[in-house]
Amino acid sequence: MNSSVDGTAAGGPYPFHDGAAEQVADTVGYRGPTACAAAGITYRQLDYWARTGLVEPSVRPAYGSGTQRLYSFRDVVVLKIVKRFLDTGVALQNIRTTVQHLRDRGFTDLERMTLMSDGATVYECTSPDEVVDLLQGGQGIFGIAVGVVWRDVESALSQLHGERVDTGETLVGHNPADELARRRNRAV
Repeated sequence: MNSSVDGTAAGGPYPFHDGAAEQVADTVGYRGPTACAAAGITYRQLDYWARTGLVEPSVRPAYGSGTQRLYSFRDVVVLKIVKRFLDTGVALQNIRTTVQHLRDRGFTDLERMTLMSDGATVYECTSPDEVVDLLQGGQGIFGIAVGVVWRDVESALSQLHGERVDTGETLVGHNPADELARRRNRAV
């Protein structure tokens, strides 16, 4: 096992390939409604998780009334991972431990990781052998292949809008029905 999460439990608007997500992570952010749509969560969940420090926006936090949080691609991936764990019944306290573990390790190599849980403990597996070792324990375990979540988020964000951090320009996704955003960008 590469590591256990404590033992108590635990980008841009276009699809990325070959590490391109790393290159645009500091230049593109996603507003709350976009992050919610890509992660499959409600805005109320997003707001609660940001206010309680579970998943905070790494591009731009809210600085009071009227300011918009901006989430990075990796933030949105973590939001979707949190959602998947909640859907499978893992307690929010254990999910917080998992997210803190990921934060401590720098969120590196997320797309190559599998997170496994028996409902009480969350384990990080980075190789097929680690997954097999964990499954040989014979207990009921479920896993989240983070690479699959990564691709799901890429696909969802490709249909939605991002925002350039430096200029505030709206980056239009591949949604041909969104003529309004294209006109808004032309008018600027």
